Amino acid sequence: MTPRSPAAQVWARMRRSGTVIAALVLIVPMVFCALFADLIANDRPYTMTLQGERYFPAVRGMAVDLGLAQWPRELLNMDFKDQAGPDAVFAPVPYRPNRVDLKNPLAPPSADHLLGTDKLGRDILAGMVHGARISLTIGVLAVGLATVIGVVLGAVAGFFGGITDLTVNRLFEIMMAIPTFFLIITISAFVAEPSIFYIMAVIGLTGWVGIARFTRNEFIKLRGIDYVTAALALGAHPSRIMFLHILPNAMSPIIVSVVFGIAGAILVESSLSFLGIGVPADVVTWGSILNEARGNTFAWWLAVFPGLAIFVTVLAYNLLGEGLRDALDPRLRGR
Repeated sequence: MTPRSPAAQVWARMRRSGTVIAALVLIVPMVFCALFADLIANDRPYTMTLQGERYFPAVRGMAVDLGLAQWPRELLNMDFKDQAGPDAVFAPVPYRPNRVDLKNPLAPPSADHLLGTDKLGRDILAGMVHGARISLTIGVLAVGLATVIGVVLGAVAGFFGGITDLTVNRLFEIMMAIPTFFLIITISAFVAEPSIFYIMAVIGLTGWVGIARFTRNEFIKLRGIDYVTAALALGAHPSRIMFLHILPNAMSPIIVSVVFGIAGAILVESSLSFLGIGVPADVVTWGSILNEARGNTFAWWLAVFPGLAIFVTVLAYNLLGEGLRDALDPRLRGR
């Protein structure tokens, strides 16, 4: 019988883990919504006939010519639901997240608005779908930035040791002594114009300490192993040893920390949006929808649906992190 590779063994343990399966069942639909938000929730039809011409509009105002008629500029802002003919094909949720309809403010869930509307008449379901894209994008990109910083600093500290390790550790302690959430709020206060990219950058620049400490500990454990000693004896450059020889063998706890970090970043972004910090006012996020529930306590749908989305997403990534931690545990490597 051919022995399975370590990656195959990890995947086999993940498939047998109910925790990982439950996490993926929750995460995959959210990722699908994030990737195809413009096709799921949009008030512009996929295709329609108007004034004898067949139009194939792209999502969110980007005109696409597929051999059909181009999309006229004067029609970009029309009310498609009222003007489109019976042959028009709309998205499953025929609303944009920021489309204001003052005729239906704070409407409860109904056949027209499955999750209700907010005080401006904006469809909550459309906001939830597009909010998934914002939350997951911020979570993944912010943690990606934090991972780069954490891995580099942790690798340098763990590999070189001595005064280098001492200096980097003092930096760890300084960052840990500062309340991260309040630091993010302070930095956001100095930003002239709110932007999602600033939120991603701030979360990434302040959330790397845990990843750096895991990386440092793994490098300290691995730097005395024979293959590292042999590479040093052969004159390999330290950067080559760190990132081509040691790092691939130190990735298990780093990957787990990254997954947990995505959940934390999503929670931080939702908290900032709830406080009205960081994201532009016209951008609908789960936290901004939840914020509207404070002044409209009777509109229960404003609190229940975004709150449930945040809870389920954070829970799913935490479950995935726990499942990966068990699957990557070297003590289980023969099972």
